[in-house]
Amino acid sequence: MKIFDRTSAEQISADKQEQEGIRQRKISLRTKLLFASGTAQEATITAGGIVTVIYYNQVLGVSPYLTGLAFMLAMFFDAVSDPLIGTLSDRLKSRFGRRHPFMIASTVPLALGFYFLYQPLSGLTETGLFIWLTVFSIVLRTGQTLYLIPHDALGAELTDDYDERSSIFGYNGVLQMILSMIFAGLLYYFIFPTTPEYQNGLMNEPRYFLLATVGTVTIIFSVLVCTLGTMDQIPFLHKVDFSSKFIIKGYLGEIAKLLRNPSYVAVCVSMMTLFIALGIINIVTPYAYLYVFELKTEDLFWMGIAKLPGVFIAIPLLAIVSKRLEKKAIWIYTNIFMVMTVATPYIFKMADVFPAQGSGFDLLFLVSGVFFGFLFFPMASIVIDSQLSDIADDHEYRTGARSEGVVFSVRSFCYKATGGVGGLLAGFGLEIINFPDNAEVGNLAPDTLMGLLFMCGPLYLVVSGLGIFCMYFYALDRKRHAQLLTELKERRVAVSNQRADYSK
Repeated sequence: MKIFDRTSAEQISADKQEQEGIRQRKISLRTKLLFASGTAQEATITAGGIVTVIYYNQVLGVSPYLTGLAFMLAMFFDAVSDPLIGTLSDRLKSRFGRRHPFMIASTVPLALGFYFLYQPLSGLTETGLFIWLTVFSIVLRTGQTLYLIPHDALGAELTDDYDERSSIFGYNGVLQMILSMIFAGLLYYFIFPTTPEYQNGLMNEPRYFLLATVGTVTIIFSVLVCTLGTMDQIPFLHKVDFSSKFIIKGYLGEIAKLLRNPSYVAVCVSMMTLFIALGIINIVTPYAYLYVFELKTEDLFWMGIAKLPGVFIAIPLLAIVSKRLEKKAIWIYTNIFMVMTVATPYIFKMADVFPAQGSGFDLLFLVSGVFFGFLFFPMASIVIDSQLSDIADDHEYRTGARSEGVVFSVRSFCYKATGGVGGLLAGFGLEIINFPDNAEVGNLAPDTLMGLLFMCGPLYLVVSGLGIFCMYFYALDRKRHAQLLTELKERRVAVSNQRADYSK
């Protein structure tokens, strides 16, 4: 295949860049879009995640505690698999590069995990359904590990340019958010619409077969387009020393070195805490929308539409803001604004100062909270990936080793912690407030309704606030990153010259 011809013009250009220590290249729009195309699988799984707890709890009759426990058990598996896959993808030697073989391999567990998660065997007991949910959650999340970590590490390797990295992950983040909204709309309007038999369309069990099949096909197509479409970038990735073998001691040592990096720890703890908070409200808000505010299934579509303006202005706005603010400040300010705005409607409802039920203003107030909350938040999602890319440079400066896979394993782990710790806490919360099986709209105890509002409002504020505070310990800025690149360029030139002398 032409893309693997080591004498091609692309390879000659890549070798010249390595020899001269140049890594701050611009990336074409085509490559950015192909890199971002894989986000369709994330959007599909995110859309499915909206209904997973409702499906197992309200439709199949599994207790909220057991559904939360299943997510938590799957996350324990992630704690081992994510950094391990990250390390292996940093070290794999193949004609198809280090990242792409893992991405291709992810299609099997992703497809199997998603399909069977929503198509359990009939006749299973509650314990059987709990085991089924646990097993196929692990299968699905393993597929995500195989895809997300190498994919994000690939994005970090494409260039060392401080701003261009934000652009690469900007396209990725924006497309992921757009597709998530589109898929959520399809979920509410076409897969689970309101019918005469089902005022709450999410209770329509036969329609979960449609979710399983359509989602599986979308996931496979998305991963293949991204993986095959970015193979022409393999010659431009970092050249890695494959002489050292993978050993557990070295692997654990790599993790230990990263955990001694204060910026990496700050990002890890911040992301983990905020994703846990998002995991809680992702599960609880559909309950609140349906049972507290008594919205129809189709009304939930407008929550996704409200996020669109922020998605479209994210990249141009970030290009302007990043010239005046550091990535750390952008991340902190946008998250503070988003968290406070999103939580406000629930706090107002608790204080009984919310618009009257069914007036139309109640839906408008809810949609407004999402609209303003997500107006600037997409910038934070873009910036965090760019920060992790900068940390990979910092790690190379400190240790001499490129470890994008291990560095980005925290993103994958935090992303899945949304349904892990967040799912467990939401499950416990639903148990504590005594949320009933087969609940009927308008027939729930006031304390139960107040409990839903508490989790979406005050609890979300407190947990998110802890995560935002931790980002204050992040230490990398534009000036420090420029110094790192200057030193790394000199080191890479020296290594390249040594290789050239040795080959003679």
